[in-house]
Amino acid sequence: MRTLIAYLSYSGNTKETAELIAGNLAADGDAADMHRIGIDPPVSASAYDLIFIGAFTWEMGATPDEVKDFVLEVGYKPDNVALFGTGDTQFGGDELFCLAVDKLARFYQSRWDGLKIEQSPRGSQEFIVKNWLKGVLHDVKNLT
Repeated sequence: MRTLIAYLSYSGNTKETAELIAGNLAADGDAADMHRIGIDPPVSASAYDLIFIGAFTWEMGATPDEVKDFVLEVGYKPDNVALFGTGDTQFGGDELFCLAVDKLARFYQSRWDGLKIEQSPRGSQEFIVKNWLKGVLHDVKNLT
């Protein structure tokens, strides 16, 4: 299974979450191509069986422009997209927490709930990442 993990990270939290997802995939024998949104050259989304897109939530619940540009670069809405993101409830509370993840999940009509991480995925949130990933992979393997 070809997997892409595309992410945008300023503080390092979303990158850390992407790396945790990649590490868990590798532990299960699945490799993933990492793509730094806004830095790496464009990718061909159609070459992947599963695409993870990670973004933090910016300002008052906005999706960062670089992620919007990535969506436009892809040029279509793949049906194999799972979303993850990092946020901080102290800025905007629960209403705005990881709102970019919700917006992207609606846009892609993702079959999976988005993964929302408070700041860094370290500690107990590592288990949240593992369990979410396990659910996504279970669904993907049952669909093929």
